[in-house]
Amino acid sequence: MDIPQEQFLNKILFFAEEVNLPEIDQIKVSTWIRETIKSESSKYESINIVFCSDEFLLRLNKEHLAHDYFTDIITFQYEKDPIEGELFISLDRVIENAKDRKIPFLTELHRVIIHGVLHMI
Repeated sequence: MDIPQEQFLNKILFFAEEVNLPEIDQIKVSTWIRETIKSESSKYESINIVFCSDEFLLRLNKEHLAHDYFTDIITFQYEKDPIEGELFISLDRVIENAKDRKIPFLTELHRVIIHGVLHMI
């Protein structure tokens, strides 16, 4: 996978497991994440955002948290200051949540992303 140079320098990277990467503006989302972290007087080293399926996230939930249920996001924080971690986001759950809330998919996806970032802050 080719990672654009500007993305590598920002150290906010996007990946997919068992799904296709959603069509989002990675530069804008990365900028928003950086600005949010800065506004909370925090810093980050690296953040990986991994979009995945319900089944993939369920396996992580069982293995690492001993939870046997679907969820929209699991956050793994490896360092607190500066922040270093990974967000695993189930696109299946985001789609269902958006339908249930009657909001656009991208609105729900953005909500879940920043929810995970705020957990790390």
